Amino acid sequence: MARKALKLASWTSIALAASGVYLYSNKYLDPNDFGAVRVGRAVATTAAISYDYLTSLRHVPYGSEEYLQLRSEVHLRSARRLCELCCANRGTFIKVGQHLGALDYLLPEEYTSTLKVLHSQAPQSSMQEVRQVIREDLGKELHDLFLSFDDTPLGAASLAQVHKAVLRDGRTVAVKVQHPKVQAQSSKDILLMEVLVLAVKQLFPEFEFMWLVDEAKKNLPLELDFLNEGRNAEKVAQMLKHFDFLKVPQIYWELSTKRVLLMEFVEGGQVNDRDYMERNKINVDEISRHLGKMYSEMIFVNGFVHCDPHPGNVLVRKHPVTGKAEIILLDHGLYQVLTEAFRLDYCHLWQSLIWTDMEKVKRYSQCLGAGELYPLFACMLTARSWDSVNRGISHAPVTATEDSEIRSNAANYLPQISQLLNHVPRQMLLILKTNDLLRSIEATLGTRASASSFLNMSRCCVRALAEHKKKNTCSFFRRTHISFSEAFSLWQINIYELILHVKGLRLMSWVSALLCWLFPAPH
Repeated sequence: MARKALKLASWTSIALAASGVYLYSNKYLDPNDFGAVRVGRAVATTAAISYDYLTSLRHVPYGSEEYLQLRSEVHLRSARRLCELCCANRGTFIKVGQHLGALDYLLPEEYTSTLKVLHSQAPQSSMQEVRQVIREDLGKELHDLFLSFDDTPLGAASLAQVHKAVLRDGRTVAVKVQHPKVQAQSSKDILLMEVLVLAVKQLFPEFEFMWLVDEAKKNLPLELDFLNEGRNAEKVAQMLKHFDFLKVPQIYWELSTKRVLLMEFVEGGQVNDRDYMERNKINVDEISRHLGKMYSEMIFVNGFVHCDPHPGNVLVRKHPVTGKAEIILLDHGLYQVLTEAFRLDYCHLWQSLIWTDMEKVKRYSQCLGAGELYPLFACMLTARSWDSVNRGISHAPVTATEDSEIRSNAANYLPQISQLLNHVPRQMLLILKTNDLLRSIEATLGTRASASSFLNMSRCCVRALAEHKKKNTCSFFRRTHISFSEAFSLWQINIYELILHVKGLRLMSWVSALLCWLFPAPH
């Protein structure tokens, strides 16, 4: 009996091992899908990062040159460990890592620069997995639905990937397919992150990053529902239909589900690709102005904000018929709906920042939860130094020195930044992320913080505040007075912009005359 049992156990072990090898080699089985592996990896990485911070800086005088150098090295090591964890666990971890990588001026530069690579490190599902999701959700095989379907995805993100295809009726479409394991893993991953963040907070009381877990918990289910994304796309297209420079791809509802989204295929170059714009004779300044108008309208006037404007989601092209520059807005899974009270306070705050009314900057920053940290809050919103905020952010462009100073200060003020982010309304967190992504695009295009972008914001603030006042009064005389006041304010902004434009032309003519005098043309 013992010999038979041993023989049976041996054959069973061989069969299980062979099955495991076969499944693994055919990508049916992935060690990363086992909860124990994912949890163990996350716990080990968190422990390693915590131990590094506890031991490396313990015996070094705080604030000394040696301390700053060591802290930068620890930041970099920790950021690399975190990046490796995100790449290994994929899915939700990559999504959260991408969010952290977008928080320029809020996190130390070592973290943001390291985690930015996650935008190009997203996992890719096999064609076998893509066919499986489409079969389960649409009830048909690929060849029954499409004349052609490109095996190589146009792009892969943390939650899904997009393929180009041609429908049976000849329409060219983009097919967004969710990675099959993301739904099952996401809730467990968020719970794991919550436990780890709470554990780290016990070691470092000033570590206030629970807001990040709260945001992921609230937003991830929405991003995983592609029907919600389709509704958002149609809503924003209708809301901004008066902008002839904006293109939102049409959704094909008959072949869309929670995990599969079919939309019109539209080609274009990424919004931060200056070479593409130069080759296609697209004006960089015009694109930057359009982007500013579009987001100012979303935030200040409508309170419905596309919160993931990284370059892969914002394309540009020349319209095939009119030849005008056009912005294509993609990936509508993550939107922030602003309450009216928040939106109006935010309008007042930006008006105060633009027109350098420091008393109101303090008042409206405190209305938005900044408390006595309102100077830091103003600097985070504008990505300018407190000195620049006091002198007027629309009066002087950002210098390389100021930019470097802000980045280094992010590390020095990390506890205060964490405290602030824990106290501002939850709506502010995605707005800050959106601001940083837009600023990153403007910095790449070389158009950051131009007076024109601030004036477009001011116009939207004037319109939004006037509309609110008119909505809350029944008096015809009062409504007329508000309309005249609005028109006058907009006229003032137009005059101010014209003066800046004339000054710019005059400066250019002076520079041109000086160059002609210094370097006369040969006869």
